[in-house]
Amino acid sequence: MIGQALNRVDGPLKVAGRATYAYEQWEAGQPLYGFIVGATIGKGRITRIDTESAEHAPGVYMVMTHLNAPAQGARDESIPFEYWRAQPVLTGPDIHHYGEPVALVVATALEQARAAADLVDVEYATGRGRFAFDDQDDEVYIPKVVNAGLPTDTAVGDFDAGFDSADVRIDQYYTTPYEFSMPMEPHACLVEPRDDGLVVYVSCQIVDAARASIAATLGIDPARVHIVTPFVGGGFGSKLGIHSETILAALAARALRKPVKIAMTRQQIFQLVGMRPTSSQRVRLGAGRDGRLAAIAHDVTMHTNPDVEYAEQTAATTRSLYAAPHRLTSHRLAPLDLPRGTDVRAPGEAPGMLAVESAMDELAHALGMDPVELRIRNEPTVDPERDVPYSDRHLVECLREGARRFGWERRPAAPASVRDGRWLVGYGMSAAIRGHFQGPTAVRVRWEADGTAVVQTDMTDLGTGTYTILTQVAADGLGLSPDRVRIELGRSDFPASWGSGGSWGATNSCTAVDRACQALREKVLGAAVADTRSPLHGLDPADAVFSEGNVGIGGASEAVSEIVARNRPEGVEAEGATRFMGDDPNYTAYSINTYGAHFAEVGVDADTAEIRLRRMLGVFSVGRVFNPKTTRSQLIGGMIWGLGAALEEEAVVDPRSGAFVNHDFAQYLVPVHADVPDVDAVVLDGFDDKANVLGAKGVGELGICGAGAAVANAVFNATGVRVRDFPVTIEKVLPGLPLLES
Repeated sequence: MIGQALNRVDGPLKVAGRATYAYEQWEAGQPLYGFIVGATIGKGRITRIDTESAEHAPGVYMVMTHLNAPAQGARDESIPFEYWRAQPVLTGPDIHHYGEPVALVVATALEQARAAADLVDVEYATGRGRFAFDDQDDEVYIPKVVNAGLPTDTAVGDFDAGFDSADVRIDQYYTTPYEFSMPMEPHACLVEPRDDGLVVYVSCQIVDAARASIAATLGIDPARVHIVTPFVGGGFGSKLGIHSETILAALAARALRKPVKIAMTRQQIFQLVGMRPTSSQRVRLGAGRDGRLAAIAHDVTMHTNPDVEYAEQTAATTRSLYAAPHRLTSHRLAPLDLPRGTDVRAPGEAPGMLAVESAMDELAHALGMDPVELRIRNEPTVDPERDVPYSDRHLVECLREGARRFGWERRPAAPASVRDGRWLVGYGMSAAIRGHFQGPTAVRVRWEADGTAVVQTDMTDLGTGTYTILTQVAADGLGLSPDRVRIELGRSDFPASWGSGGSWGATNSCTAVDRACQALREKVLGAAVADTRSPLHGLDPADAVFSEGNVGIGGASEAVSEIVARNRPEGVEAEGATRFMGDDPNYTAYSINTYGAHFAEVGVDADTAEIRLRRMLGVFSVGRVFNPKTTRSQLIGGMIWGLGAALEEEAVVDPRSGAFVNHDFAQYLVPVHADVPDVDAVVLDGFDDKANVLGAKGVGELGICGAGAAVANAVFNATGVRVRDFPVTIEKVLPGLPLLES
């Protein structure tokens, strides 16, 4: 079953409306509803808060502020990963950013809670906030490490000497804006007090992190917190940790001894969840006339919240992508009184490759060289900074196959040289790379007496297809048809995983399932060959084959259901696990990544500078593929996100208050169907035996890596206008459009 394009096993539930998300849970009975009141200043203190009118409004049960909120645990910086730390709210009068919760109103109905929230009267002493990224040069500092524990800076060789002696040099700054994950399902939860603990129905990506964070915040034993999240409507990093709505619902439910339900509005998500930091990236490339890089440097400055540091690993991708003897990368942070930065799909690679792959296109243009050929000429033989071999690198194959399929030979050699009616037509391309990660994940598989199998793990499904691919791996591992396998996900009572995120979820959980199935086969075989009642008694288990619910050795065969029913009528179980990548020697001995190549064709209106994608192709190398349908879906989704990053996505800060002024989908633009006429993703056959026993690597975030640069490079090829301040918009292209005859 592994590798087959199996339809999503949870598809019927979703189309029938029977897949229950966090806000749709009703097991707790009729809940109360909470609504968050946010600060209307970006920096300062609450000097007075009057809740009397709100408390007397119809249906109101509680108004919680910093004056009556229960004591909470503090953030413990010694916990290595942010998402497992306490996340206290309403802990004092200080305001750290616009929209920060200052009160929670709980009422019988949502409409009552929202109406009463408008009655909470807050007065502030406004402080001097730092909201403008460009004004903070004097406060920029060096973080100890960047995201994922990677080194802040790296240096190989002598960059200055290599760059100064290069025949051709590119030295440019590229800027990327604040961007948001914005999953379809808003951040929501229902918290039910039960016995001496809580049942938390929450939209989250990592169940174990949610449990630990809630427990640490409330100061209770994690065993008293039960997380339930069978379906998640997207996350893209924004649900790796829990947020204020969950903590506030838990506090209110404990205080009222009633279930409390809270969902953020779309507007609140912009202020309360965190975002991809804005960045200024300096990229320097020095090359010979033959296109071979002598020196490469990537220096990044980005925003951070002064209280919760986040350093996106934006320059880290550059460390493994191209060969060059002289190298330099760095990360710097500028503190701003804005919501904290957080992981947004392909953190690091997505903004970093926008800059680096745009710079590579500039270098190709300066050299008069084909951009595909330039990248092939700079293909490394070993990781250029770690000096270890690659586990399985097929970037050149992606480049060549993509160029062939796309018809890259028809690319206009000179910018602004091809016109189709009113449209200037251009081609662009970029390379793609993303690190592959592995984290500790456990899975339990049980063979029932009726011959069916149950797989249990707290791993989540964000709409990516987890239910489907785990079904496929278990069916293969046990010799069953998919309809004989049941997957149970998203409960803290199940074995713990690293959840869904970082493109590690599928490979972690599938590898653990494969190992659990192997252990389960051994248990069943051991019982059969030792049982005098079995036809397999005394036979060599090494020759066993599991197929169609039976196990056979030579000419003898028996149904697994009979073996289990006779020996363990309650069912037989086994667990499988993966370990943290730092404890796996392969991740030290090899550079393990995924790769791809993007190709885009755009049309730009010769009079108005309107930009339209005409077609887009990605060719990828990700090792073994579990399911071609879900894989292609994930990659295309990432490519479309890259299109949005190139042309549309940008959150704008009000310099007076630190509020995001375009905080809804009417003004924070993302691609829609009309923007995406022809997009395709192709995956090369592969198997990376250094990544895991299944030979598979993550795909969810690779699709976005470099995709935006391919589109931006196509705009340059169409117009001759190079935009380095993303997104590429009409206003930035129009002044530079060539004057052409109609």
